[in-house]
Amino acid sequence: MRYWKTRCARLRQGVLIPALILFTLGISPLFAGARRDRPQTGGSSGGELVIWTYDSFNSEWGPGPEVKKRFEALTGITLTWVNHGDAGAVLSRLLLEGKDAGADIILGLDQNMADKALSSGLLEAYKPAGAEDIFPELVIDPSYRLIPMDYSYFAIIYDSQRLPNPPKSLEDLAKGEYAGSLILMDPRTSSPGLGFLAWTLAVYGGDWTDYWRRLKPSILTVAPGWDTGYGLFTAGEAPLVLSYTTSPGYHLEYENTERYQAAIFTDGHPVQIEAAGLLGAGKNKENARKFLDFMVSPGFQDVVPLTNWMYPVTPIPLPSSFRINPKSDKPLRPPAPTDAELNRWAALMAE
Repeated sequence: MRYWKTRCARLRQGVLIPALILFTLGISPLFAGARRDRPQTGGSSGGELVIWTYDSFNSEWGPGPEVKKRFEALTGITLTWVNHGDAGAVLSRLLLEGKDAGADIILGLDQNMADKALSSGLLEAYKPAGAEDIFPELVIDPSYRLIPMDYSYFAIIYDSQRLPNPPKSLEDLAKGEYAGSLILMDPRTSSPGLGFLAWTLAVYGGDWTDYWRRLKPSILTVAPGWDTGYGLFTAGEAPLVLSYTTSPGYHLEYENTERYQAAIFTDGHPVQIEAAGLLGAGKNKENARKFLDFMVSPGFQDVVPLTNWMYPVTPIPLPSSFRINPKSDKPLRPPAPTDAELNRWAALMAE
């Protein structure tokens, strides 16, 4: 996520009005614990591996480069990342191309996208070595067609220098004092955007459309993905943005500042569990299985906190900068929005 500094100037040129992107898709307390080392996949088998993921995962600031270096050194397999925008765009592309996708693994989908991914029939079950170390409440699919990779909680991040009195609930966000102050992401193309919509559905139930009508004046823009939206926030375009409870740790680690904080809401905070899946039509299945074994090992999991700014899914120590990341005593795991609800959201935003 270190792109936040380098991309700010360019991101100022982004869209600054509520945007409707013409793409379609149709837990427990935070953990820390003693690292448990175990044997990893060894040998130098060679060959190749193709993994589809979202842009920020394989950016120079994300986990991708270090994960590639470690995995290739361990196995001799050449790993090729293919980026497809945000996680929603990754899934949309997979569903479009199906068995002709040309990938071996899809990485970065979350539990809100799980039903569509699993019902496609494109994912093959594989329980990786070390799966017993995954926190059981994070398991999305008991057959391991989707394997947990990392997790965090959605939150509204605020600039404490510009906004000393942050909102304390979803309802607060709709107050007039926050007019034009909030950056969100499109739920049809962005996993955080989909998670936020699910959050409002869980809290407001059948009244969720009324809430969004009240919320609209607070929204400065609806970005296509998290990286664009957060870049606008750090560029100073708005004092509020949808992100994660783990985002403040980044600013402490790399900028030595506690300026950016996560607002803890009385409504609770939804968990996001990111996962990877083995594609049944992949050409390099044995290599893909070795990667999934590696993904749940310490060699991958200890890269996650300081690059993807999420929590590891196995008990390994956390960096000291994570001390600033707040905890909610009300974790939520709401159901994913339906296609009908996504369509209703789009129509509402166009009103």
